[in-house]
Amino acid sequence: MDGSGDLSYICRMKIKELCKEERPREKMLDRGAGALTNAELLAILLRTGTGKRNVVDVAREIIKACEERLGDLASMPVERLCQIDGVGPGKAVTVLAAFELGRRLSVESGMADACRLDSPQKVYRIMLPLMRDLDHEECWALFLNRSNKLIAKERMTTGGQDFTMLDKRVVIRRAIERKAAALILVHNHPSGNAMPSIEDINQTRDLHKALSSCGLQLIDHVIVAGAAYYSFSDEQVVERNASGRMRHVAEKF
Repeated sequence: MDGSGDLSYICRMKIKELCKEERPREKMLDRGAGALTNAELLAILLRTGTGKRNVVDVAREIIKACEERLGDLASMPVERLCQIDGVGPGKAVTVLAAFELGRRLSVESGMADACRLDSPQKVYRIMLPLMRDLDHEECWALFLNRSNKLIAKERMTTGGQDFTMLDKRVVIRRAIERKAAALILVHNHPSGNAMPSIEDINQTRDLHKALSSCGLQLIDHVIVAGAAYYSFSDEQVVERNASGRMRHVAEKF
């Protein structure tokens, strides 16, 4: 049998036929989650394969379908996942539920670290897990007390790929209901360009005036654009470089 035949046989092996060290669950128990590949971690969620392929092979097919980008997998619709042989609705929602738990953990960690929202960096850190994988614009309000501590965050609007319309009256009503003294507006740019559009600038000015007339303060409007963000308060674009440090890339719009 030539080499290609050996590989074909291995791909058809059932998971129980693999040696103990290669089975994802046993490998994780013995060596910890960090020792597993993305496909092996995914295989644990999937649990079973098909009659022709073991669960690790199915997991590898999923990783291949998202071009090995976990962010793309996290935002993949259930219908698209179910097109992959060996994945049904039950497995699809299990995978997406795991990613949603990861997002919520990131948000929870960011909120615990934020304490007082006194910088756009803290706002960016809290909102990035909720916005980085979106293919459409969303606008959120972060409601603060008089000490600039976060009371609550709420998605106010969902729009298209490059625009979302904000209703000032709804924002003011929700701020009053939550007994907030101030708020920070946050929205995303799926394009990756953090610079505000004319519509962004006009909506920010209009909201600032409306809030001021009600005794409320608009502290900042932060635009999240992947690895970059823009702060209306700072009037500057700040970007994370490969090392994770922040660098200024534009000032004074």
